[in-house]
Amino acid sequence: MSFQISLANVLMTLFYILPGFVIGKMKKTTTSHLPTLSSVLVYVCMPCLVLSSLLSIKHSAEGLKNMGLFFVLTLLVQAAFMILVYLVIRKKSHVPKFRLMTVGMVLGNVGFFGLPIVSALLPQNPEVASYSAVYSVTMNILLFTVGVFCVTGKKEYISLRPAVLNPTMFGFAIGFPLYLLGAAEVLPPLLIGGINALGHMSTPLCMIILGIRLSVVSLPKLFARPTVYIICLGKLILFPLFAFFAVKFLPLPYALKASMLILSATPCASVVFNIAEMHNCDAELSANCVLLSTLLCFMTIPPLTLLL
Repeated sequence: MSFQISLANVLMTLFYILPGFVIGKMKKTTTSHLPTLSSVLVYVCMPCLVLSSLLSIKHSAEGLKNMGLFFVLTLLVQAAFMILVYLVIRKKSHVPKFRLMTVGMVLGNVGFFGLPIVSALLPQNPEVASYSAVYSVTMNILLFTVGVFCVTGKKEYISLRPAVLNPTMFGFAIGFPLYLLGAAEVLPPLLIGGINALGHMSTPLCMIILGIRLSVVSLPKLFARPTVYIICLGKLILFPLFAFFAVKFLPLPYALKASMLILSATPCASVVFNIAEMHNCDAELSANCVLLSTLLCFMTIPPLTLLL
């Protein structure tokens, strides 16, 4: 059953790429519009998605403990795999495409892509929404610390400021106290509905943006570079297996282990492209990794759920 549910939800998520691709091919929009759409996604929808996730669950000591455990585990698992990849490629770290592997194989679309899938797979466990929010936070922390170091090899680019001052952290900083206070039960339903609506826009908008970007990409270039497949293999198969078996034999709740697997199996995050572009680390390759891993994940996520 988990195979069918995950396949249906992955395909539904990928379906949202189609409108963006079509209007891009029809020249009704161009990639020059993407910065505006991306700003709406990052600065409005993403914080609301995190906030909505935290407001959807009731506070409990057990839930708070599991969120803390998930925070620590995702931080350690991502950092460990990132460092492992860096050690493997360190002799070739002067080549941008190898440095890109360190973040491309680890950082995933855990919010926009992962949350709908893990929520559909575990409808009896609403706490998985909070795991997605926590995973987004740890990913952002690592992105601007371990991730930037692995991409550049230079400590001076490491900065805690963007690691803690970003839209995801903003949403979490507002949502976490509200979760602790049980504010969802006293806030106006209309307000919560508005937050939920903006948060739920994240997945379709993210995929439409990818569709528009895909409409102008040369397909031969997208499928022609072997490095893209290596990064996709690492992100879609090797990393989720590493993350799952890191927690499989620990005395942890099933929902936590399942969330670790599914969220780790999500496609490359768009921030991989952003960090590569920022540090001149083969931006074209990083964009192709985001696109191709998103297109290929329907063949990897459903089979991985059979491990659960």
